[in-house]
Amino acid sequence: MSAWTVDRGCPASCAADPDPRVPFGELARRYATLTYALTRAVARGDRLAEPSALRAEARAVLSALGVGVEGVEDAPFSVRTGGVGTLVVANHISWLDVVALLAVEPVSVLAKREVGRWPVVGALARRAGTRFIDRDGSPRELPGVVHELADCLRGGTSVLVFPQATTWCSASGGRFRRAAFQAAADAGAPVRPVTVEYRQDGGPSTAPAFLGEEDFTASLRRVAGARGLRVRVAARTPLWGTDRRALADAARRAVLGAGVVDEACVARGVDPSTGASYGPVATSCCKAA
Repeated sequence: MSAWTVDRGCPASCAADPDPRVPFGELARRYATLTYALTRAVARGDRLAEPSALRAEARAVLSALGVGVEGVEDAPFSVRTGGVGTLVVANHISWLDVVALLAVEPVSVLAKREVGRWPVVGALARRAGTRFIDRDGSPRELPGVVHELADCLRGGTSVLVFPQATTWCSASGGRFRRAAFQAAADAGAPVRPVTVEYRQDGGPSTAPAFLGEEDFTASLRRVAGARGLRVRVAARTPLWGTDRRALADAARRAVLGAGVVDEACVARGVDPSTGASYGPVATSCCKAA
């Protein structure tokens, strides 16, 4: 097994259609507004790398899609202490996670190479100074990535990573890979756990989930077509430590502890402690709290 190997995540069938939906006219308006927002973002050129500009454009994308932000909209993730950056670790549900988190604080991002090719997200991620990594790369590349990440943190740059390394239908599943936590330990940097959850019509929603081999267009259509979709971003208490295993375990508890595993998951063959499938896969694996 490669050092890059990750859990396979939830299947595309876990992503439910939005309910309620917006009418066709509103959907068309959202697509037009999104196109305008992206065109304006590209026109900014290198100026988009400025934190205030990047944050504004991320918020414009969310607004165009009709997605509201709850929680720490105006609270930064970075812990201002000792001149080092903060390792921001979040659960991973959707391409929309990146936009929502950049709308809170435009930190640098460590992401799989595919993210750079995603419509909507790719341009914003590149302008945020994203370091793209190849999950199919040689295991020998991993120490170099960890070293580079540690240097960024030592230099005062906060970096966002998704330690699950793949997407899940809610804030309840998946192991946390430990490599990024080694970088935080080496740099003496704090770790900020962040929980991302999506809600619609007062309850949890898997409509934004971008899972498996699903086409991006289908995921975008669900998001743009959802009425009253909101993303809840919750920054947890910062963590410090020198042991990557302990840091990863503590961060996972802080991030995913807000999620409630559907008992039907267990019956259908999904391990609630890791999110791994060991039998028939649930149609909708997990529920957010």
